[in-house]
Amino acid sequence: MTLSDKGLRDASAWQAGNYTLPRFDRARMIAATEKNPAWIHFGAGNIFRAFQATLAQKLLDDNLCSTGIIVGEGFDTEIIEKAYRPFDNLSLLVTLKADGTISKTVVASVASSLICKPTVKDDWNALTAVFRNKSLQMASFTITEKGYATRGADGAFLPIYKTDFEAGPDGATSFLAHLCALLHERYIHAEKQPLALVSMDNCSHNGEKLREAVATIVSEWEKRGFVEHDFVNYISSPNCISFPWTMIDKITPRPHPDVQKQLEQDGLESAQIIVTDKHTYTAPFVNAEEPQYLVVEDIFPNGRPPLEKAGVYFCDRETVNNVERMKVCTCLNPLHTTLAVFGCLLGHTLIADEMKDTELNALVKKIGYSEGLPVVTDPKIINPKKFIDEVINVRLPNQFMPDTPQRIACDTSQKLSIRFGETIKAYCADATLTVQDLTYIPLVFAGWCRYLMGIDDEGKQFAVSPDPLLEHVCKFVKPVALGGTYTEAQLDAFLHPLLADAFIFGVDLYKVHLAERVVQHFSKLIAGTGAVRKTLQKYVQ
Repeated sequence: MTLSDKGLRDASAWQAGNYTLPRFDRARMIAATEKNPAWIHFGAGNIFRAFQATLAQKLLDDNLCSTGIIVGEGFDTEIIEKAYRPFDNLSLLVTLKADGTISKTVVASVASSLICKPTVKDDWNALTAVFRNKSLQMASFTITEKGYATRGADGAFLPIYKTDFEAGPDGATSFLAHLCALLHERYIHAEKQPLALVSMDNCSHNGEKLREAVATIVSEWEKRGFVEHDFVNYISSPNCISFPWTMIDKITPRPHPDVQKQLEQDGLESAQIIVTDKHTYTAPFVNAEEPQYLVVEDIFPNGRPPLEKAGVYFCDRETVNNVERMKVCTCLNPLHTTLAVFGCLLGHTLIADEMKDTELNALVKKIGYSEGLPVVTDPKIINPKKFIDEVINVRLPNQFMPDTPQRIACDTSQKLSIRFGETIKAYCADATLTVQDLTYIPLVFAGWCRYLMGIDDEGKQFAVSPDPLLEHVCKFVKPVALGGTYTEAQLDAFLHPLLADAFIFGVDLYKVHLAERVVQHFSKLIAGTGAVRKTLQKYVQ
């Protein structure tokens, strides 16, 4: 089997391998998209092909749209050159189900793939034509959170943007500046036709991050006389250019060698995994989990495809925020961090395996159901209890998801405040609850302090995952030796500056009277080899 337009003509071979084929006329779709494009997406990585492209495919299959999706890539152009064009912009979605089965779908909704660089003239001319077309309704993005940053940690503009400000639309080199140049083309040649710019990256307030980046660039261009003030007004008016907030949730790991092997056994040619010069892992296929969520603020000044019929939730900004809080503060992210910390201490290397661990399975249920759900933010459109049921029973135990506690443990100092601190604040604010009812969240905090020692439960050293505050936080546990004899007062003295840090925990743990409990848990966790396991057994049984 060959993944190409020509190869799909032999439908019998694909059907024999249980591949789901597109049900629409692809040639007609490509022609319609070229004439009247409605949706362009920037970021040609795995999440796009596993999620956004399949949404477009469902609309096409169900005859709800006549146009497909155009994809542009401005960071790693090898993806286009090696994983799209050699396969006529087709791809395979391999859905990895929790019961061990897989489903295989040929995704054919991508009408064209374009390199977003003015130096690639044919592609740039095609992009310009898309933005000049009044039919364009939305441009969406999966360029990662750092893709929206115009300033560094010190607040100063990044060098590339300083250069872009001076170069103007015609000489800019960054992707965001290229986007602004395309918007200027729309402003001039499409009679200021509206457009929605929709970040679908997994970061908080993503629409605002995109808006700030675009507004910054066009404002700096105006100062230097490259664009007129009315263009700045065009960008800043939500009736012209909108920046909807979204919440996206779908795990799409790197292409897996086992999946490649399965496809090759089916007879698929050229299924090899590709590693680009920029260390992007791609392939003609993507593998992903089955559950997926996309919640979008419904502000589309030029209309939009009927994506609600493909499973997308459309709502107001407050609801998007509430869905994100539900996920990040209660139903998913706190469970991930819990498994990350204790998984490293107990020698696990796969999240799915941790869910087979009796104590860790019980612990995440205590964190989620017992301590999180009583104060969960209920977005109404998604049931928190059903969401967490799916996380615990379907998503986390999925052996196909090669996620590790070591990866999730990265940057934990930046995660604790939102993943647990918000729950603590909710307990403090609720007259019917008391923060003293919390046992397991303080246990996670104590587990993190124990983790910072870099010694597992067998007494072996391990590499603590990268964290921007690693040197700072590790110094508080440096005086502590595994198996050492300490009073709780001594341990409290060591940990006091850390536990009082509201930036890390979201609250000063002393002010909410949880620090003592953390110290007590920590005392048990450092008692010697095997102490982590014994402590968990004590509290979760």
